[in-house]
Amino acid sequence: MKRNLIIILLSVIISVGASYPITSKIVDSKLSTQDLIEEISNTQNNHDQNRSNRTIAGLTATGFCDAAEMAVQTVVYVKVVQKAKYQSQSFYDLIFGFPQTPKDQVGLGSGVIIRSDGYIVTNNHVVNGADQIQVTLENNQVYDAKLIGTDPATDLALLKIDAKDLPAIELGDSDELRLGEWVLAIGSPYDLRSTITAGIVSAKGRSLPQYDGQYRVESFIQTDAAVNPGNSGGALVNAAGQLVGINTSIMSLTGSYTGYSFAVPVNIVKKITNDFIEYGSVQRALLGIGIVELNADVAKRLGIDRVDGIYVAEIQQGSAAQKGGIKVGDVITEINLNKVKNNAAVQEQISKLRPGEQAVVTVIRDGVQKEIIVKF
Repeated sequence: MKRNLIIILLSVIISVGASYPITSKIVDSKLSTQDLIEEISNTQNNHDQNRSNRTIAGLTATGFCDAAEMAVQTVVYVKVVQKAKYQSQSFYDLIFGFPQTPKDQVGLGSGVIIRSDGYIVTNNHVVNGADQIQVTLENNQVYDAKLIGTDPATDLALLKIDAKDLPAIELGDSDELRLGEWVLAIGSPYDLRSTITAGIVSAKGRSLPQYDGQYRVESFIQTDAAVNPGNSGGALVNAAGQLVGINTSIMSLTGSYTGYSFAVPVNIVKKITNDFIEYGSVQRALLGIGIVELNADVAKRLGIDRVDGIYVAEIQQGSAAQKGGIKVGDVITEINLNKVKNNAAVQEQISKLRPGEQAVVTVIRDGVQKEIIVKF
């Protein structure tokens, strides 16, 4: 019998009787292209230095112990209740039948405290459709949570509880993550609260099949840290105890962990949650292009002598790309000095930006590299 590979969102559903600062690579629009590139380059150099320091710190004799003990205090248990919908009973049910009373649906997941004044990030699919949301901290204190905002495109949601001086996790930089780097996954799989597992970064910029036809912003961090239903919304942290992603889904034939887990990069998390806090909704920049991922076959068909980068196949009229000077036939290789090799990488870089901000897009046109400033 054929077995289909499925994508599992890591929340559990059962039936029962019941603004922080974001490191910005966008600068004053009055700067020249060269000035803008230099400023972004300086930021990248600082990131490289931070990466070197963090890697050395992660190789100390204590291993992951310090990181785990710090981060676990910031990961919470999320319980959501969706009230049963009562339907009118028919005459025959009343006379001949014994209609059952509809039951509330309870979902279980995880979340991460990102600010000491009670802001908690989790997955949209954990809280979607919830009538009540309850959060239990590591010290067993229980709070009712208010839903501040949800973004199905990134599968993120922001909660707020009425509390102060909470332990908040330090936010890292997912752009600095390296393939093979060790990470920890923390959450509540199968109702086993504060479970910690370890693995490595297996891939970056990973996209997953979508079967519902809805728009998604995907550029997942893939790891082999064991996660299971109940881990959704939990923390993926590096060896320094910094948040680098929010665990979201697994790829499995069985519905349980089989070696492939995926997390939303923290740089996307920063942007989305900060938008909720500052603006009440997501402020999403749009580039306005149709793109084709390059490989040997596509490059040969298009008559291109390179296979790295993204081919611009279409430009929308009046879009930021058109106004900035991007043309059909350009091959995009970098956005704000971050290399882009697939659609997911383009989505990740653009998802960090808001309308009114700008970015440097590096393209190859007629064999010549050009830097184009695009304002959204």
